[in-house]
Amino acid sequence: MTAASPTSATRLPAAVLWDMDGTLVDTEPYWLQAESDLVHAAGGVWTPEDGLQLVGSGLERSALILQSRGVELTVEEVIATLTDRVRSQIGGAVPWRAGARELLTEIRDAGIPTALVTMSRRDMALDIVAALGFEGFDVVVAGNDVANAKPHPEPYLTAAEQLGVNVTECVALEDSEPGVASAVAAGATVFALPLHIPLPPSPAYVLRESMVGLRLADLAGALA
Repeated sequence: MTAASPTSATRLPAAVLWDMDGTLVDTEPYWLQAESDLVHAAGGVWTPEDGLQLVGSGLERSALILQSRGVELTVEEVIATLTDRVRSQIGGAVPWRAGARELLTEIRDAGIPTALVTMSRRDMALDIVAALGFEGFDVVVAGNDVANAKPHPEPYLTAAEQLGVNVTECVALEDSEPGVASAVAAGATVFALPLHIPLPPSPAYVLRESMVGLRLADLAGALA
């Protein structure tokens, strides 16, 4: 059943903070392919299961693990190579997650501030923002904008600070364990929306299998 629209008595979020990879867009298969190509080109072994272990991690950590599998590039070179390959795939098709654009549109129509909080690099995040076709985000916090990657709370605390809101009055949308941990530690109300790796039920967040049918009223209800 579709949730009703928020009423005037409903406490709306001060802002909605969105993860990108796996939440707004299903780019994880693009990352998995880029990682696999890089390791195999170096003569190493890389499986889909290896790639899934990096979902939600900061790119610096991912680069170090790829180096341990034989990739003879610096950390920044690994990050740049992966990012360029994923951006190239996005240029062919942006894989929006089902229900994401509809929810984002409803949030924006309600005048609620939004931030994109991603551990991908800023240039890639801006590609996704531009592809939306409407002004979806007031703030973008990318992996190269913070000292501490998810699961540290800094990315979400930074987004709330830039928006000028209290993070405890915000709702965060995440798909991965590191991302959920980051948003929970920051103090946001968190919707866990796993896509490629299941997450267990927890009182620390609202667990949903899909964003299809997720409405602003649902976010407001969880915040209340």
